[in-house]
Amino acid sequence: MRNNMFKWTLVIGLSACFQMTDVMTVYGNDAPLDEVWLQWWKKEKREKPKEGIPKLRGGSEHPERTRQQPVDMRILQQRYPDTFFLQGSATQNRVALTFDDGPDPRFTNDILDVLNQYNVPGTFFLMGSRAVAYPEIVTRIQSEGHVIGNHTYFHPNLVDESSLETLEREVTRTEDALNDIIGFRTRLFRPPYGFLYNELVEKLAEMNYLVIGWSVDSLDWQEDPPEVIASNVLGITHPGAIILMHDGADWNGDRTNTIEALKQIIPTLQEQGYEFVTVPELLNIPFSK
Repeated sequence: MRNNMFKWTLVIGLSACFQMTDVMTVYGNDAPLDEVWLQWWKKEKREKPKEGIPKLRGGSEHPERTRQQPVDMRILQQRYPDTFFLQGSATQNRVALTFDDGPDPRFTNDILDVLNQYNVPGTFFLMGSRAVAYPEIVTRIQSEGHVIGNHTYFHPNLVDESSLETLEREVTRTEDALNDIIGFRTRLFRPPYGFLYNELVEKLAEMNYLVIGWSVDSLDWQEDPPEVIASNVLGITHPGAIILMHDGADWNGDRTNTIEALKQIIPTLQEQGYEFVTVPELLNIPFSK
């Protein structure tokens, strides 16, 4: 029996050595040892997401967003200018960073760290199911001065669902869940995938919501390299821009490149004279009911 125990101990020890060898081979020439361990730990955390992360009911961004949009957001904004917003005033060099699909324990905290590093506020449109699963991240978002909006409970495609009852249920359930955590009822709403049609916008107005779209799409859901994501943003950012990014993903999604792209986007826009503000500040609208 002792021989068997010795053999198993030897096997485990050799496996650990091989893993460390892999880590050192990849990072050994690029970073100090403490940074090596941090990078390895973050990689492990992202590659093994917690099984409890609620899925996106309508599916991941990529297949849905590549389909033809039901009604262009610009048309909806023109039809409902007091309810639907795509950008702020072009007279001031102010922009708003927005993040969808969180809170996600794999990525949201790292995004908050980057925003703190540059002293920049953000506006986070949260899924109710994920807020309930990770209330401590919601609390951190609020305590660090960011604004929180409603992004439905399970992230359905509201146009495919084609139901005012589904919209009301998804929005109200999320509103209640967020209120339990942050202590107020948000007035900001962003539809999954940006998909709505007339009757849905009218229902949201009836529910006293303001619909927030975007004028700059980072396309980070395509998971391109950080340089490409940054270029997508920097190439078309304008005064009053609402910039769409994602701090959450489906189970097989990865927002690591979003985190890295922010480290290029924020300082570059700051050097160009842009001020980062929240969506309510940019649009001069209330964030709570």
